[in-house]
Amino acid sequence: MTDLSHAHVLIVATDGFEQAELFEPRQALLDAGAKVTLASFSTDPIQGMKQDEKGDTITPDLTIDDVDTEDYTALLLPGGVANPDALRMNDRAVDIVEEFVDADKLVAAICHAPWLLIEADVVDGKTMTSWPSLRTDLANAGADVVDEEVVRDGQFITSRKPDDIPAFNKAIIAALAEETADA
Repeated sequence: MTDLSHAHVLIVATDGFEQAELFEPRQALLDAGAKVTLASFSTDPIQGMKQDEKGDTITPDLTIDDVDTEDYTALLLPGGVANPDALRMNDRAVDIVEEFVDADKLVAAICHAPWLLIEADVVDGKTMTSWPSLRTDLANAGADVVDEEVVRDGQFITSRKPDDIPAFNKAIIAALAEETADA
């Protein structure tokens, strides 16, 4: 089993996150020994969605204003429609993405979450995938868009939808194992 005890993953999310895209990767990372921290606009519980139905809530560990990106190994961005749409309108959320990219740290985004990568202007020249409705946005921002369950291009890992979560989790864990092997 992979030991990610030296990895510390930041998840950034708010109301409207796709439940499976936050809870399942989070649990896979915890099971592999990683430390996982959830940040949002406040520390009030945030509402998950199961497609268009309300799902479970989860309480963030800290606010995005309190995030110091130097404390983390990787960034995980779950999808849903409302979640990344709200986050991309927040300067600090976009700054967090830029800081992870500038530090050459792993950034994993699934479904609609690449909206944040587009907003941070970090997709140009990268091969990525996403939920189908975002693919034109990615292409217009300069990404080489493909229709695959998981795509890794350097520090970026992207996936299309909840059905891709097993491959998404496997790719994140493998990438973190590579990065923390010498820790």
